[in-house]
Amino acid sequence: MRQVLIVCPQERDFREIAAAGLGAEFEIVTAGSDLDAHDDAFDPERFVAEQSTRAVDGVVGTKDRSALLAALVAQRAGLGGPTPQALLKCQHKPTSRALQREAAPDSVPRFALLNGSVLPETFTTPFFVKPVVGRLSENARRIDSRARLAELAEDGYPPRYARVAALAGMHEAEVHGFLVEELLAGAEVTLEGYVHRGHVTTIGVTDSLKYPGTNSFEGFAFPSALPADRLDELAELAERVVPAHGFDDGFFNMELFVPESGPAKLIEVNGRIASQFAALVRAVQGRSTYEALFRLACGDDPAWQASPPRGVAISYCLRVFEDAFVAGVPDAGEGVEILVEPGRNLSAQGTNDAESYRLAIFHEWGETREEALERCRARATALEFDLVPARALAAAARGDG
Repeated sequence: MRQVLIVCPQERDFREIAAAGLGAEFEIVTAGSDLDAHDDAFDPERFVAEQSTRAVDGVVGTKDRSALLAALVAQRAGLGGPTPQALLKCQHKPTSRALQREAAPDSVPRFALLNGSVLPETFTTPFFVKPVVGRLSENARRIDSRARLAELAEDGYPPRYARVAALAGMHEAEVHGFLVEELLAGAEVTLEGYVHRGHVTTIGVTDSLKYPGTNSFEGFAFPSALPADRLDELAELAERVVPAHGFDDGFFNMELFVPESGPAKLIEVNGRIASQFAALVRAVQGRSTYEALFRLACGDDPAWQASPPRGVAISYCLRVFEDAFVAGVPDAGEGVEILVEPGRNLSAQGTNDAESYRLAIFHEWGETREEALERCRARATALEFDLVPARALAAAARGDG
């Protein structure tokens, strides 16, 4: 039985491994814990040195930093997988944008590095800004007024990322700052696939669902409702763009906007598995992307063959749009990720976008997308969070009303 090392695993990894029964085929060993939960005392150099001496057949990580750590460990241990340098090219957005533009110029929006709060002359409002390195949608937002640029501020992620990236040759100065991009429109989707010995395989495309009137994700539906010709276009785009990053022998996902007419536009390229979608693919295709990831890490071709989809699966994200003190949370039922804990404000915990606060993630399946979404919303309503609005607490502290 081949042994696979998962570095700094997240709880979602364990759930998918158990649900897919992968322990019967692979011996799973782990090292470290989820860096997004606690990484203040984490020493990446020592971690890589220690883990590279382990006798395993493959090494994986399922978040940006853990995927980079896995690549560093694998390279030092002489195992397969994408190189750390290829992952840096994906994760450092200005570098990735430049490579995307060389490979597929019609699919890349105008972009430029932001010089402090000085907007490049080629840009006028509105536009979009994002950190040059980041996770999920943190600190990424639409800007409608130049005055809002002065409000941009980094969180603590870039310096923590820099400690890992330095081992792959990136200077700390490169992780700071923001990228400004022209606004994109269309259906927002994610293509997931892998590269094995230079050959790109597309596993599938997932549609993004937004809360009405916001840019916050309500859910992700698999398979995509896009027509076959647009899906073929995205697969062909992946075959050009991903190898342009020097990326091989690993899982990737690409986020894109697909307008009603004209070429699809790239949002970003991620050099890792889309872990949140693993349960969706398994529910619809009958095979786990984690199983394919482990085979790939051990040097095998996963030989993914898409089967006719069985219904639709949705990964649902319950959110609120106002800060609050978390007085209580519901019990985490089967397949539910509770993302907050009692005793602190929402704004002081979790990973959130600029507009909302995530409370829980779960998935549901249905014969149709409408049925799956209805089940998701009913389940979300049944999750009883005890939230006290922050403004009410502030008013009470002032003695108002």
